[in-house]
Amino acid sequence: MDLANHPCFNAKMRGVYGRVHLPVAPRCNIQCNYCDRKYDCVNESRPGVTSAVLSPHQAMAYLEYVLEEVKNISVVGIAGPGDPFANPDETMETLRLVREKYPEMILCLATNGLGIGPYIDELAEMNVSHVTITLNAIDPEIGSKLYSFVRHGKRVLGPKDGFKVLLEKQLEAIIRLKEKNVTTKVNTIIVPGINDGHIEAVAEKMAELKVDILNCIPFFPNEGAKFANIEEPSKSDVTEIRKKAAEYIPQMYHCKRCRADAVGILGQENGCQINEKLQECAELPVICGETRPYVAVASQEGVLVNQKLGKAEELYIYGRRDNGKIYFVETRKTPEPGSGMQRWEDLGQMLGDCRALLVAGIGDNPRMVLKKKKIDVLELDGMIEEAAEAVFEGHSTNFMVRRDIKACNHRNPMAGMGCG
Repeated sequence: MDLANHPCFNAKMRGVYGRVHLPVAPRCNIQCNYCDRKYDCVNESRPGVTSAVLSPHQAMAYLEYVLEEVKNISVVGIAGPGDPFANPDETMETLRLVREKYPEMILCLATNGLGIGPYIDELAEMNVSHVTITLNAIDPEIGSKLYSFVRHGKRVLGPKDGFKVLLEKQLEAIIRLKEKNVTTKVNTIIVPGINDGHIEAVAEKMAELKVDILNCIPFFPNEGAKFANIEEPSKSDVTEIRKKAAEYIPQMYHCKRCRADAVGILGQENGCQINEKLQECAELPVICGETRPYVAVASQEGVLVNQKLGKAEELYIYGRRDNGKIYFVETRKTPEPGSGMQRWEDLGQMLGDCRALLVAGIGDNPRMVLKKKKIDVLELDGMIEEAAEAVFEGHSTNFMVRRDIKACNHRNPMAGMGCG
């Protein structure tokens, strides 16, 4: 393993060696005001987009194909489309599998730094040699303008409190990564009118922390993001900002704002065969030894399974800890109505890490699509925690199965439900 062969960290290698990003991390724990994540997208070349989301074992099948077809790959990385440590189980399992099968491969990842802390020791043990952290400010007033919320543990924090926690975790992570001799790059997005006059201060702080390289990335307006109406900084402004930052820390000048499923030389677009293989691998069934760690729920308030899928604007996602306790992970917006069957295909892609969907009602079309994608659909009434526990334990949920009250004795609306 020659660490100098990383094309992102060594400009001399950018046209010699390529990289492959494995899109196994769909969820995110913060909302950047400049970001809009997209799945099943082949039309944009930027972070946060991918043509498909893979499970760890699907990613290994895809990686085997890529390494056969593209001979100059030196790096396997995870860069989203969300954050690797909003998806720690998938991220760490993928890295372990890659390291076991391809011991000479350079491993890297890109993260916002919020959740990486508990995993740094194992990352170093696996020789994940390169880590990128996106850090956009060190001043709370400036930083709070860049984020809508930060989800830390079970708490969802607003811009000011959230940024304080985010920055604290980012700085702690950088210090520990450098203590472990992990090559560390910081990405800083240049957002005009927000932090463009602050990046010199960021560069000075990163140099103090012995960060290896700073990548000042020009903001790009993304439709759907809060900052969609801010214009991209001019080339002359970017040049001047990088010039000032270079007085403190080495600069990366060849960044191509890579997708979460990028393959090959920097700046090279994925070919049709690569995209088709990615989609094909995303359809592979769950294999022995791999489980989907989550359950999705249609709920009006996050307590009961009490909403029909067609009415749900968002779904609640739940997981189970090692001690058996059910915990809330996040909410995910459902695809907008109006696209026919494609809406349910998109939903199935979005729920690729879920073993089951719990709803109060569902139509034949979404049921058919989700069944094809190996997602169990259960129509239930009752408490979310109780239903999710039954699913994870493999117990029967018959006691919660939704019944048509009209079919019961109308003199006693609970007749036929075990109520006499």
